[in-house]
Amino acid sequence: MIVSVSLKESRLAAESDEEKKESEKRGRTIVRTSLIGIFANVLLAGFKAVVGAASGSVAIVMDAVNNLSDAASSIITIVGTKLAGRPADKKHPFGYGRMEYLSAMVISLIVLYAGITSLQESVKKIIHPQTPEYTAVTLVIVAVAVLVKIVLGRFVKATGKKVNSDSLVNSGQDAIMDSVISASTLAAAAIYLTTHISLEAWLGAVISAVIIKSGIDMLRETLSEILGEEVSADLARKIKADVCSFPEVRGAYDLVLNNYGPDVYNGSIHVEVCDALNADEIDNLTRAISAKVYQKEGVLLTAISVYSYNTKDPEVTQMRDKLIRILKENPNVLQVHGFYVEKEKKAMRFDMVVSFNEKDRGKLYQDMLRKAREAFPDYHVTAAMDTDFSEE
Repeated sequence: MIVSVSLKESRLAAESDEEKKESEKRGRTIVRTSLIGIFANVLLAGFKAVVGAASGSVAIVMDAVNNLSDAASSIITIVGTKLAGRPADKKHPFGYGRMEYLSAMVISLIVLYAGITSLQESVKKIIHPQTPEYTAVTLVIVAVAVLVKIVLGRFVKATGKKVNSDSLVNSGQDAIMDSVISASTLAAAAIYLTTHISLEAWLGAVISAVIIKSGIDMLRETLSEILGEEVSADLARKIKADVCSFPEVRGAYDLVLNNYGPDVYNGSIHVEVCDALNADEIDNLTRAISAKVYQKEGVLLTAISVYSYNTKDPEVTQMRDKLIRILKENPNVLQVHGFYVEKEKKAMRFDMVVSFNEKDRGKLYQDMLRKAREAFPDYHVTAAMDTDFSEE
């Protein structure tokens, strides 16, 4: 039996003014941090472009281009945050939170494009080299850029982690990487001034390769989040602990959480209760469970499925213990739950959780089902193969 709670009604009932204020505060923090990034990157890009053109340094020019891409990334972060903050509507009843993942993906594509473009320019300079001309002003500006990027990167990344914004974390990490790139430009200048060996074009190629790798890593991580990742084991444990805190619940299983943006989860769970509870008691219990999980973890359980367990026959308990011993001899059988026996009909049913570590999950399920039937030949044994989406 599944006791469902209306998503719209539950959200309206549970969402408080304080939570709305927290969401708005998070959005303002992201926008403010992004604006700081835009200002700093545009300023650095202008200085570097002038210095790079004056000195003939392709590495500095490529670094300026990279700063412009960072500014564009911050703009996209702002747009993504604004779109993600739109309230749910008829067309998108789960809200627009995933727009933040899409904006993070666009940022990674911009970084990737900037890296490819700068690599092309660097290769041209390798084929047709130019001699750079450094001045004291040039080196001072680049040195200041290194310091600014370190401070900016640490600030943006820390803020991103604090408000759980992948876009800000990506931008901050990119800025920290930029500081290393700018520092390497200084190193190339020092080598040229002391040895008259120009490594500008080659350094530009190395910088481009680093940018390309960063873009690919960001894109891979963002696509993984869009596809849907395993829920954190810590959050899964907290939710199950909340559910099992009710004395009527003997166990909580099959937790499924769907992510609709940073820290926005809807999900379902199975609970095991005794077969003596009536519909009214189960209804009150599931409503209380939903309320507690939402209040403590911010997760909305839209459906709670109920397993019943036998309480009227001690022999059934012995049968259950025997079955669990048999099946859990294999380490890739993580759980056996939902066990119920109807002795009059000679019927036995249960759910078996098979780990993703098992290469052939279907074969293991069939093997374990065969063992169960051999252990209880007088019963019609049926089983469902379950997946533990949190794999604690």
